[in-house]
Amino acid sequence: VTDSIITQPSLFGLAVTLLTLGVVLSTGFFIVQPNQAQVLIFLGQYIGSIRQPGFYWILPIAIARQKVSLRVRNFNSDYLKVNDEQGSPIEIGAVIVWRVVDSAKAVFDIEDFQKFVAIQSETAIRALANRYPYDVYETDAPSLRSQPDDMSEILKQEAQKRLEVSGVEVLDARLTHLAYAPEIAQAMLRRQQATAVISAKERIVEGAMGMVEMALNRLSEQQVVELDEERKAAMVNNLLVALVSESAIQPIVNTGTLYT
Repeated sequence: VTDSIITQPSLFGLAVTLLTLGVVLSTGFFIVQPNQAQVLIFLGQYIGSIRQPGFYWILPIAIARQKVSLRVRNFNSDYLKVNDEQGSPIEIGAVIVWRVVDSAKAVFDIEDFQKFVAIQSETAIRALANRYPYDVYETDAPSLRSQPDDMSEILKQEAQKRLEVSGVEVLDARLTHLAYAPEIAQAMLRRQQATAVISAKERIVEGAMGMVEMALNRLSEQQVVELDEERKAAMVNNLLVALVSESAIQPIVNTGTLYT
């Protein structure tokens, strides 16, 4: 009887111990989903990452794990107010497409890699706006408005350079908003219109001069008529007026001569 009393509590304690151990060990099972990584830490030391989807087990007491998503994500910036290369205040916004490619860097090198992506992306957008003018008319220099594809590529490279330390890859970057700040929008619109008019008139005058030169050369080469310098000047004047004028020209038949 005494042996039975001693043996039963011993079996009960063993069963409790085995059950507790089984529960603890079962917590080491985990599943890695597609486009997901599990960063493994053994007693404070990084020992590797699991990126292959599947069912795994680790020693739960000594090994900790941290889940990191490898899915493609977007960062949509707010409309940022910043000065362009010419000092004009503008509003600019962009979308950055990114994903984690180095889960260890994302976990250990950065406190919060998602917040880091947001801050550094906005910094890259501001740097792009500071480096280039909103628009240019006089030259073929690059500008934010006239070369959106080139600006997007530059923004992508700028963002990638800043996010390299966090184990993030920038897949794409696009400007989603670009405008002058409200306080100068009307003034800059008038400036754009005036600059566009001047540029257009320069092209018109340049084309008219070429046509006049061609007409004089053809008359001289084919010996249609002999013109002295004064008649050439009068012809140039009439042709330029006809070609450059924005209103319809009414022809006038001169029945006399240039000198009467």
